[in-house]
Amino acid sequence: MSRIRITGGEWRSRLIQVADAPGLRPTPDRVRETLFNWLGQDLGGLACLDLFAGSGILGFEAASRGAAYVALVERSRQAFAALQIHAAGFKCPRLELFCCDALKFAASPARRFDLIFLDPPYGQGWLAQVEPQLDQLAAAGARLYAEAERPLQKLGRWSVVKQGQAGQVFFHLLEQA
Repeated sequence: MSRIRITGGEWRSRLIQVADAPGLRPTPDRVRETLFNWLGQDLGGLACLDLFAGSGILGFEAASRGAAYVALVERSRQAFAALQIHAAGFKCPRLELFCCDALKFAASPARRFDLIFLDPPYGQGWLAQVEPQLDQLAAAGARLYAEAERPLQKLGRWSVVKQGQAGQVFFHLLEQA
């Protein structure tokens, strides 16, 4: 089991255990620091969705930076159990965890989100599969963060406004066209 740290906000430097689950590759510190420089360090008032939560690091980073609500969706029971342990340790009522398939969650969301993190397992076409659901997940003016095994130009009606690469990871911030 490896560990990663939260890079900013009220839980800065807290360590998260990463479950040893297939396909799980937490977003590296440097990439998260870049992402939150793009987004701004204060996410106060935003509703955030970590749709393929995995380690939960993106969702926990958002909550640490003051997001009003963070939903973390993970279908792997092993990864979900680790998310539950971490969420309990933070004692934060703004975190809500869902153990279910991302596409099923996206098909009938209970709310809309201002910021959606999409960091699915690679090589399985998840971004293309979730793209038709994005309009019903996103609030007006929402932004998307997506990681992929190759560079993206757009995702549905969202266009890439910022992008970077770290090793084999291509990361993107997208806004509605």
